[in-house]
Amino acid sequence: MRPTRLWPLLLLLGVFAAAAAAAAAPPSGPLSQLPTPQHSKIRLYNAEQVLSWEPVALSNSTRPVVYRVQFKYTDSEWFMTDIMSIGVNCTQITATECDFTAASPSAGFPMDFNVTLRLRAELGALHSAWVTMPWFQHYRNVTVGPPENIEVTPGEGSLIIRFSSPFDIADTSTAFFWYYVHYWEKGGIQQVKGPFRSNSISLDNLKPFRVYCLQVQAQLLWNKSNIFRLGHLSNTSCYETMADASTELQQVILISVGTFSLLSVLAGACFFLVLKYRGLIKYWFHTPPSIPLQIEEYLKDPTQPILEALDKDSSPKDDVWDSVSIISFPEKEQEDVLRTL
Repeated sequence: MRPTRLWPLLLLLGVFAAAAAAAAAPPSGPLSQLPTPQHSKIRLYNAEQVLSWEPVALSNSTRPVVYRVQFKYTDSEWFMTDIMSIGVNCTQITATECDFTAASPSAGFPMDFNVTLRLRAELGALHSAWVTMPWFQHYRNVTVGPPENIEVTPGEGSLIIRFSSPFDIADTSTAFFWYYVHYWEKGGIQQVKGPFRSNSISLDNLKPFRVYCLQVQAQLLWNKSNIFRLGHLSNTSCYETMADASTELQQVILISVGTFSLLSVLAGACFFLVLKYRGLIKYWFHTPPSIPLQIEEYLKDPTQPILEALDKDSSPKDDVWDSVSIISFPEKEQEDVLRTL
């Protein structure tokens, strides 16, 4: 056989040998030894800064997979997330989240810093590739919740609202909150009042003795980048206003006029009834005739002489006697007197 005919056969054997060697060789590096954590996301709600992800599942290992989180600021190197650097430990943890504000609401990354996070899974000497999250700035990307600890005091034709901010801001010269109040008379049209910097708001010129419903909303303003983050509305709550001074005066006048009118009507009705039923009323209130005491005693004891009883009770000093004298006068005058009789 000529040597030129052996070249294709030798070339084919070389290809098969290289393929077999590649299949038997160990992996070229640790980057492909563990799968990367999936669906990682950053939660920025009020002061919270939480990184979470789905766990890495391995079917051929009984040891738990641990995770490592690193962070960096703009143009800086990567730092370990431990107690010394950030206040929490997120190095070789079995949990599937890292809460950077777990120590206190004021902990975590500075809210105006540009922060980048990366994550990987580890199992012994093996580890996955790094998963790098998009950078964030807390003031730029935060979800602002509603104001907290809302208290409403009904006033005279007003509602006084007091509350606290969704979260504390260390330097109010760089960032602060505005507040809005959405309110409406129950069954009416919604109105918006604001913005306010104060945590105490008074809704004035409301109708007295009416039920008003309201919601409070916060808006974060970051001066440095002119960023506005409108927050969530609070739960709806309803309150009834009280009477103002003019309404109280009107009530006093109305009550006085109503009382006087009622008394007048009652007096007129009584007078009309008295006129209409005066005979019956006279009969009801007339004192029935009474039997003289002497006759009553006689009726009790008929054997007692009535005349003697009357004479016994009568006193001579009580009798009044009149003397009458008959004087004669001429016959003509007598006839006139008799004629008049």
